Amino acid sequence: MPVIAIIGAQWGDEGKGKVVDLLAEKARVVVRFSGGDNAGHTVVNPYGEFKLHLIPSGIFYPQVVCIIGNGVVINPKVLIDEVDQLNQRGIDTSKLFISDRANLIMPYHTLLDGLEEELRGGKALGTTRKGIGPAFADKAARLGIRIGELLDKEALLERLRFILEYKNVILTKIYGVSPLSLNEVYSQYCQYGERLAPYIRETTTMLEEALAKDELVILEGAQGTLLDPDFGTYPYTTSSSPLAGGGCVGAGLGPTAISRILGVFKAYCTRVGGGPMPTELKDEIGDLIRERAGEYGTTTGRPRRCGWFDAVAGRFSTRINGFTGAALTRLDILGVLPLLKICVGYKLDGKTIDYFPGNVASLERCQPIYEELPGWQVPISHIRQYRKLPIKAQQYVARLEELISCPINLISVGARREQTIHKMPIL
Repeated sequence: MPVIAIIGAQWGDEGKGKVVDLLAEKARVVVRFSGGDNAGHTVVNPYGEFKLHLIPSGIFYPQVVCIIGNGVVINPKVLIDEVDQLNQRGIDTSKLFISDRANLIMPYHTLLDGLEEELRGGKALGTTRKGIGPAFADKAARLGIRIGELLDKEALLERLRFILEYKNVILTKIYGVSPLSLNEVYSQYCQYGERLAPYIRETTTMLEEALAKDELVILEGAQGTLLDPDFGTYPYTTSSSPLAGGGCVGAGLGPTAISRILGVFKAYCTRVGGGPMPTELKDEIGDLIRERAGEYGTTTGRPRRCGWFDAVAGRFSTRINGFTGAALTRLDILGVLPLLKICVGYKLDGKTIDYFPGNVASLERCQPIYEELPGWQVPISHIRQYRKLPIKAQQYVARLEELISCPINLISVGARREQTIHKMPIL
């Protein structure tokens, strides 16, 4: 069986959770490989509706081993709360494991995240203020604390004493806020360590065993390609790579292990936070899409910015990830619109371009060039076969396939697991 990477192809919130939940039925292992609890996956299945932030979406299948990989930064309180909530609703979490190499989000990370955003004022990045960026910055600066260190209290105290002394200087001298107490932070994180100890493992050997047995492994991405710190709308990006290549590093797999890469595209575009979005609709159509789809952040509750499908960005996403197939979600939302638009190019400083600019200032000046298609204006949430979709809906799907240079395998026409059209096999 292959290793399949499930990757957000736009600015996040594309519906990756549903796709993973759907495919995990045949999987042995599902690995969350990047981000932190700034990401949110909504899953609707026979157990009900769930909003996951750290735990992989394969948790609802008892045979699936779920791994939070080394590429994730973990707020232990959030993780414990998520485990408790799942257990209270009858979901077994005994096959959840955490890489001992995953870095922790500490109290000073969340504190600094908010203080830094306030300092930026009108140029704030729109972070979730959950400490994700500062935690990844510390990881790169070799000031991070790994979750495996919670299992050695003496070593943890030594590391924390050094780091907290440094962080308290920043908090008090630069921001003028009160310092954090070493004893309080240490005591709290020791308690977290005791609670999470059964879940903490060396997880790369678990993946090796699954591959040796030819079992299906799914890599579950967080956020989306256009938020990648190298290829996204920098600096309005996330702090870890949501790309397929990031899946290898964030899970602990060699790149040759991945055999298929599924990009998840929404049938339109959404974005949360600051940064350019060329097809954004600041009108009644954008409001209509938002309200029909409930486009509010799973993690923050913030209203998402909505716009037409951007095929220039989609083609770029296909190229840098190497998508072998795609899932198209939320197609049902567009069913009330008489006219649909797809961005097929940009006008930049009087010139027509067909590529996604790397410079955010250039992207902010890009004006979308639209191609118009007729809408189908009938409900499609009940349809389960591609050939039974309205012809105009099929034409829209076919045009997107052509523009993003990638076949669409899966079409979601509703939030529930069964509201899915399997256009062509993925496995």
